[in-house]
Amino acid sequence: MALFQRKENRTAGQVDMSRLPRHIAIIMDGNGRWAKQRGLPRTAGHKVGAETFRRIATYCKDLGVEYLTVYAFSTENWKRPMEEVSTIMGLLKQYMLEAIDSMERDQIRLRFLGDLSAISPELQALVDRTNAISEHIHGFQANVCLNYGGRDEILHAARECAAAGEEITEENFSRHLYSAGIPDPELIIRPSGEVRLSNFLLWQCAYSEFYFCDTLWPDFDERELDKAIIAYQKRDRRFGGVK
Repeated sequence: MALFQRKENRTAGQVDMSRLPRHIAIIMDGNGRWAKQRGLPRTAGHKVGAETFRRIATYCKDLGVEYLTVYAFSTENWKRPMEEVSTIMGLLKQYMLEAIDSMERDQIRLRFLGDLSAISPELQALVDRTNAISEHIHGFQANVCLNYGGRDEILHAARECAAAGEEITEENFSRHLYSAGIPDPELIIRPSGEVRLSNFLLWQCAYSEFYFCDTLWPDFDERELDKAIIAYQKRDRRFGGVK
């Protein structure tokens, strides 16, 4: 709470605490470039990026944001060097082990979105443990997209909907998405200077507001998140209508 108080004072008159987005999604991009700029291996960037995720998740919870969804590992990321993939999976394992010990204490739910059949049995077992703990927690939820692709998710939902013999409606289709039960993100952030979605939340982003910045993910901090929220709050969200 002390961290929240300091931040609230520093941003008074800027972030409107009464109009926070309910759900923020972030493409955690720029770890490799951050490391390269410092003459470090790409794996070093992922390690710092993992700490950034912890800090931003805590800050979102303290602000009062209900959901944070991050793009941790895409269906295309398996093409990366084996050492880099192994490091990312190791960091995910470490995060899940820490979460299992702290989720109930911190009242943070954790959910993984994606085709989890492709990850190791050990990680799948840890996902099951975090899911079980999350069932008893109410409040902030962090969603980690793991072996996730927006197109893959849409195909998955279409197959599930067809197999169930359901009429293809938006409501029925949405129930078969990996993100079923989670509201669509109002704000999607991509740091690192890239201006594209990279197969992230393609169905859910229909009316999301997008925010791009040049900051590499390991350097993305609470002030950068404030900037994104302030930009979001200045948008005129009409959802296809006229005010």
